[in-house]
Amino acid sequence: MSTDASDGAEAGPAVTVTPDAAEEAVSLLDGEGLDTDVAGLRLFVQQGGCAGLSYGMRFDTEPEEDDRVTEQHGLRVFVDPSSLNYIGGSTLDYESGLQAEGFHVENPNVEAECGCGESFRT
Repeated sequence: MSTDASDGAEAGPAVTVTPDAAEEAVSLLDGEGLDTDVAGLRLFVQQGGCAGLSYGMRFDTEPEEDDRVTEQHGLRVFVDPSSLNYIGGSTLDYESGLQAEGFHVENPNVEAECGCGESFRT
């Protein structure tokens, strides 16, 4: 398991987490009764969507051995090696507004997105 320092290791974090995203995710983790010192948010890429790939998120009680672990603003984010190839350098944000509310991934590796923004191609 490789770990990124919260201040950014030399290679930089696998995923940057905004304070709003961290606050919301930690609140949800606490609500599930998970220990935020060990548990975290898993961010991954899966086949699907009209553009070919889509993002997935879930809570995990602990990272897998080969995960890249980023800890920022009190939130641990787990990314598996194959997903890291697609989402490395991305920013995880949380948006709350009239149009939509939820987590959003800003991915610099995306070449095209579907119209709804739920799937992408690199």
